[in-house]
Amino acid sequence: MARSAFYSFHYKPDNSRASQIRNMGVVDGNKPATDNDWETVTKGGDQAIKKWIGEQLEGRSCAIVLIGQDTAGRKWINYEIATAWNEKKGVLGVYIHHLKDLEANQSGKGGNPFHHVTFKESGKALSTVVPAHDPPYSDSKQAYAHIKANLADWIEKAIEIRNNN
Repeated sequence: MARSAFYSFHYKPDNSRASQIRNMGVVDGNKPATDNDWETVTKGGDQAIKKWIGEQLEGRSCAIVLIGQDTAGRKWINYEIATAWNEKKGVLGVYIHHLKDLEANQSGKGGNPFHHVTFKESGKALSTVVPAHDPPYSDSKQAYAHIKANLADWIEKAIEIRNNN
């Protein structure tokens, strides 16, 4: 079964790394916002951003947080995670710091963004159940191959986790 995913990531520093994941062809993904689209959305304020995120999540089975150096703790990343979880979508993270950007640079490993979002009932962090996969390779090509080989399985597992929580 082909899954459709919403990709959440810190746009400016990680857009080229995120594009590599989106273009793998492993899952269908939401159309990325261009700089101009995002500027238009953000000019509408918080309500416009929430509406846009809601529209992007519609019809998706999973939210994939592409974790870069500065992803964790960002307001809209947290909102996307919480919204996807509350809408009963699978949620997972993939560390992308070892993928090279357009200038052939890797970045430092960021924190786990699921530490910043909590269950309403218990106050426990989502990181207690939501996986954040860190490819075991520092080489960009090997990290890419690892993500590509495992992403579909990670999505299925994330959906299973969500269905059981």
